[in-house]
Amino acid sequence: MFDSYTFTAAERFLRYVQIDTQSDPLSSSHPTTGKQKDLSRLLAEELQQIGLADAHMDEWGYVYASIPPNTEKKVPVICFCAHVDTAPDCSGTHVKPIVHKNYQGADILLPDDTTQVLRMTEYPYLQKLTGHDIITASGTTLLGADDKAGVAEIMDLANFLMQHKEIKHGEIKILFTPDEEVGQGTAKVDMQKLGADFGYTLDSGDAGALEDETFSADGVQVIIHGVISHPGYAKGKMINAMKIAGEILAALPKDRLSPESTDGKRGFIHPVRIEGIAEKCTIDFIVRDFETAGLKKKEDYLRTQIEERLRTYPKASFEFRVTEQYRNMKEVLDLHPQVVNYAKEAISRAGLQLKMESIRGGTDGSRLSFMGLPCPNLFAGEQAIHSKLEFISIQDMNKAVETMVHLVKVWEENS
Repeated sequence: MFDSYTFTAAERFLRYVQIDTQSDPLSSSHPTTGKQKDLSRLLAEELQQIGLADAHMDEWGYVYASIPPNTEKKVPVICFCAHVDTAPDCSGTHVKPIVHKNYQGADILLPDDTTQVLRMTEYPYLQKLTGHDIITASGTTLLGADDKAGVAEIMDLANFLMQHKEIKHGEIKILFTPDEEVGQGTAKVDMQKLGADFGYTLDSGDAGALEDETFSADGVQVIIHGVISHPGYAKGKMINAMKIAGEILAALPKDRLSPESTDGKRGFIHPVRIEGIAEKCTIDFIVRDFETAGLKKKEDYLRTQIEERLRTYPKASFEFRVTEQYRNMKEVLDLHPQVVNYAKEAISRAGLQLKMESIRGGTDGSRLSFMGLPCPNLFAGEQAIHSKLEFISIQDMNKAVETMVHLVKVWEENS
């Protein structure tokens, strides 16, 4: 089926990563940066050229497109989704992708900053990539495989299916979102226009990986109100909100309940931003747990720590604001086991070993699942994401395309 096909995912990827699409967590616009539309607009145009007549970008920067069904069976409508933005953690400006052909295990020095070295000892997945063609950036930026790999692979899926009409499938929807990296990937998605029954995001790493579980997530904002006075006459009067904030942060456990001290299924409380003056100081936290009920326990613990600190400052006060961010998609996916089971079968048909994983984070699929679109996460091949050492295997990208082709066949066969 694929012997005579020339995959286009890598060629597309090498072009897409050179378009700066970094999102901005401090922006209140949609999308948070206008430059994300530069890629979205191009994707809509390329989908039309492939033959998807309804492909378009809306005012919010979302790309919608449909691949018409070619079977007489009544098949559920499947959506494939990826996000166009790159993380604010590392520059995405002037990305220079480099293809390292026939990787043989040696360290890879990135030429624009030779202190950036990709080593097998630090990234053991490289052991599986001997003989592969690996793409990196040049050392001063991230690569953008998260998630332009998923974007390029879905584009290649569309290209393959439009060229191979003998592959029977139901209607397939394509959705490209902005602002996933700042938690706004589904903020303006039009579910009625999308019109899909089930979905898959392509936003994971190792070939063969399938993720059906994410953190549940809340945001907590703590606002500390001190007492201000002229510093020259502040004795017995001033209560510095910034110093209280420092005490709160210092009281957080150092060997547990933090990202740097947890892995696996253990969640955390993580301060992500602090801003203020002596009179008023704000700390933003993210709280994560695989059990939704565990969020309340962690939030109660945090509130207790704050109350303990403020006992010595009776004239100070605080506000404690909790905002729901997303929930563990497994709560929804367990109600629709075929979505995950069909993906397992497709991975097997692609000749890969299944690797079930839990995401220590979230995806657009987390929110989409609770918006009525059960949506696990498939591998895209991305590695060392959000860093200057980000890399991806071209062969892994092609396997992602193969897996999606098998997946739409599995849905058709079982309908």
